[in-house]
Amino acid sequence: QVQLAESGGGSVQAGGSLRLSCAGSGYTNCRNDMEWYRQVPGKEREFVSGIERDGSTTYADSAKGRFTISRDNAKNTLYLRMNSLKPDDTAMYYCRATLYSPCPAAFLWHGFSNYWGQGTQVTVSS
Repeated sequence: QVQLAESGGGSVQAGGSLRLSCAGSGYTNCRNDMEWYRQVPGKEREFVSGIERDGSTTYADSAKGRFTISRDNAKNTLYLRMNSLKPDDTAMYYCRATLYSPCPAAFLWHGFSNYWGQGTQVTVSS
């Protein structure tokens, strides 16, 4: 069973830093891309940053220069280092794994499938 568990959220003052983690399990040795999204109540979930298995990264404009995404493939863990946090960064942060077939561990034999974690709350006060 594929599972993603985020951690590292919390409350910080503007200008502070946090490092989020997302521990994945249930998809050993499967090709995957990982991403961070965030969502505030009443708004759609928005892309923050993504990283492919080879380490290629992408960032939303709001994250460029302040956030750094990384991953440890051996541990199936995704990270997001967030610096210079602003009140606008306040949101629930979710990690998403896109698994590509074949992925026997996830019974995925064709195409791809997305999996989400439960989220971790980040609150930035001014």
